Amino acid sequence: MKINIVAVGDLKEKYLVEACKEYTKRISRFHTINIITIAEEKLPKALNDALISRALVKEGASIEKYLKGFVVVMDIHGKELDSVQFSQMIDSASLGNDTITFVIGGSYGLSESIKSKAHMRLSVSHMTFPHQLFRVMLLEQIYRACCISNNILYHK
Repeated sequence: MKINIVAVGDLKEKYLVEACKEYTKRISRFHTINIITIAEEKLPKALNDALISRALVKEGASIEKYLKGFVVVMDIHGKELDSVQFSQMIDSASLGNDTITFVIGGSYGLSESIKSKAHMRLSVSHMTFPHQLFRVMLLEQIYRACCISNNILYHK
C-alpha cells in the first residue's frame, strides 16, 4: 500500500529532518511512503481573519491535487484513536484503497474545503503541537501501527 503525507511547510530543524528520514526508512519495510511538502503562505505580522482565510484557500488549492485514496485530515477537532485503533483504521482503509493520504496543515490549520474532502478527521490530542514536530509524531505513529499490524514488539 502507498502512504502519502501531505504537509504544509518545510522542516527547518536538522533533528526533525533526521527523525523523519528514520521513520520513513522504517515504514518503507511495510509500505511505500511519500512526503509531499506544500509551501506555506507568507502572512504579514498584522493578521486578520480574512488574510488567514485567503492563505488557507491558497494552500488548500495546492493540497487538493494530492488527495488520493482514503484521505485522513489531521484536525484537533477530529476523532481520537489509541495506537491499536489507529493501526486497525489503516488496515481497514487499505482493504478498499491502494493509497492512504494524511494531510497536516500549517500554522493556521486547513481550509474547510480540504477538511470536507476527508474520509476521516483525526486528532491525536486536544493539545496544539508545532506542525513541524507533528510530522515526526505522525510518522512515528504510522510506524507503530505497522509494528502492531505485523506483531512486532516495538509498540510495547
